[in-house]
Amino acid sequence: MAGPPRLRFAARTDKGLVRRGNQDSAYVGSRLLAVADGMGGMAAGDLASAIVIAALAPLDEEPFPGEPFLGEAADGESVAGAAFPGAVLSGAAIEAIRSAVERANLRLRDAVDAEPARRGMGTTLTALLLTGSDLIMVHIGDSRAYLLRNGDLVQITRDDTFVQMLVDDGHITLAEADTHPQRFLVTKALQGSETAAEYAVYPALPGDRYLLCSDGLSGVVDFETLRATLRDVPDLDQCADRLVELALAGGGPDNITAVVTDIVGYPVARQTPVILGAAAG
Repeated sequence: MAGPPRLRFAARTDKGLVRRGNQDSAYVGSRLLAVADGMGGMAAGDLASAIVIAALAPLDEEPFPGEPFLGEAADGESVAGAAFPGAVLSGAAIEAIRSAVERANLRLRDAVDAEPARRGMGTTLTALLLTGSDLIMVHIGDSRAYLLRNGDLVQITRDDTFVQMLVDDGHITLAEADTHPQRFLVTKALQGSETAAEYAVYPALPGDRYLLCSDGLSGVVDFETLRATLRDVPDLDQCADRLVELALAGGGPDNITAVVTDIVGYPVARQTPVILGAAAG
């Protein structure tokens, strides 16, 4: 008999071939996966991403009484999640992840207050939290989450970027967005001010594979290559390695972070949580 869903994961980060340091941070554990891409303010993007990852990391061990059902796609199989921008959701897990994001934002504000030259620093955040039979996703910025199911890949986050706004308004096509000179201009991030992250809930279905990544990967490696790699490289470590190699082969213009996770329905040996990038110190 299949047991409750569990996560198996692998993660890699690299500063790339152009940047002097790595401002990406990531956390991977048995329940929490998170990627943050820092930016701006006295080269304090590394501090911003590290602050956010440190604020979320305790969720990996936090008990959620009853872990209430939080919803799934109507057919239990489609890739459509229940998206809740500025979410008003109930349940201990939802409240815990929302509180962690708020705590991270306050810590960012404190860091800027302590050193005004850091003003303008901030970070993206894309994270998944496994609770019961569901995955809660929180997202802000342009770090992405993808879901591979039955060989089909879907981007399940919406980029908070100027170019995405142009696409949404019909001014440019998706193909034009891929080469637009302002495609990396982020319109929303965690910066210590009040900014609404977006939340979504997905069923944790065995056989699914998720990719969380910074734009140093998604902005360099095209969608079809991502799909083929996630589909055709079953070993998680080899898959994460390959994704970073592809971004480096594409010039490595930015920091690169890739977190690959499989949902399984059987007991697995507990993997040691790993902190990567700027948050690793």
